[in-house]
Amino acid sequence: MSEAWRVIQGNSMAVLQGLDAASVDMVLTDPPYSSGGFTRGDRTASTTTKYTNNDASGASSLPAFAGDNRDQRGWLVWCGLWLAECLRVAKPGAVLACFTDWRQLPSLTDAVQIGGWVWRGVSAWQKPDGRPQLGRPSNDCEFMVWATAGARAIVGEVGPRSHVAQAPRVREHQTEKPLGLLREWVKLAPPGGVVLDPFAGSGSTGEAAMLEGRRFIGIEITDQYTRVARARLGGMDSAGARETPTQPTLFGLGAHDEGAA
Repeated sequence: MSEAWRVIQGNSMAVLQGLDAASVDMVLTDPPYSSGGFTRGDRTASTTTKYTNNDASGASSLPAFAGDNRDQRGWLVWCGLWLAECLRVAKPGAVLACFTDWRQLPSLTDAVQIGGWVWRGVSAWQKPDGRPQLGRPSNDCEFMVWATAGARAIVGEVGPRSHVAQAPRVREHQTEKPLGLLREWVKLAPPGGVVLDPFAGSGSTGEAAMLEGRRFIGIEITDQYTRVARARLGGMDSAGARETPTQPTLFGLGAHDEGAA
């Protein structure tokens, strides 16, 4: 991969099968949780209903995203399959970091191991503006399950710690994660290395990778979010900075090239 970034539209499983083996240095991703409730009916609701009804950031006005309606068993099997493909394309010692919520945390730690990764631990993203609840602890934390493709040398700088950060106040995706948090994690890939996100959404992982001098491959199934991600990354200069500020949402823009030098 010679270009700085590439966003490919398609189903992650199909696209991953076309990537070269041992070609990426890190997998950093935020897959659909298929969460947001306790019953099958809860999980089949739209992502707008599940994740944005009480959100003041304007996320409810953004398009819903796909793939978030699997039941518990289906989600576990599905994660094991795409994680196995990610392991195939990862270089020996590469890091996997995958977001999840408390409901899916046990299943994701199983899926990581089903996919062949060496599970190493769990890091937390604590949201100071998380939802308070009467008579019980606040629901203000999500998690990052991390693993490695086999053994990994204990070298380099101290890695990221559990992170405290508010969710972005202006979003380009309903469940966008903080850019500062993503920037800390992409540093686990070597400078100039390739960061893969099989569920790229609006391209925030790609922006973090470019800001930290890494290259990026993103896969996104939704047409609208694919266009948002390409516009977002296409608006960055060779040093990683955005050349011009983006609008709060980029929907309606025309198609962009898949990669940029």
